Amino acid sequence: MKNIFVGNLDFGATEANVRSWFEEYGAVERVSIVTDRDTGRSRGFGFVEMTNADEADRAINALNGASVNGRALNVNEARPREARPAGGGGNRGGGGGFRQRREPRW
Repeated sequence: MKNIFVGNLDFGATEANVRSWFEEYGAVERVSIVTDRDTGRSRGFGFVEMTNADEADRAINALNGASVNGRALNVNEARPREARPAGGGGNRGGGGGFRQRREPRW
């Protein structure tokens, strides 16, 4: 099983469109287009999982840089997601930084 990143997608591209492009090169297990959680609109990239690694490599080589709807696709093997630190970032009152207390303005 090989996971493939597909970037620079037209915002109107559907999972069925992407599946049809990759099925020309072999069996496609799964297609997912990443969408914005607030608007539901495509974020312009997605992932394709192909069962056979040789077929996946052929698809990557053929489709990387291919022009679809006026956009050059960016297709390569997906890298594992980088671990992010827990929490939302920023200082939320933990003792990490120097904080000067302000006097009331009245």
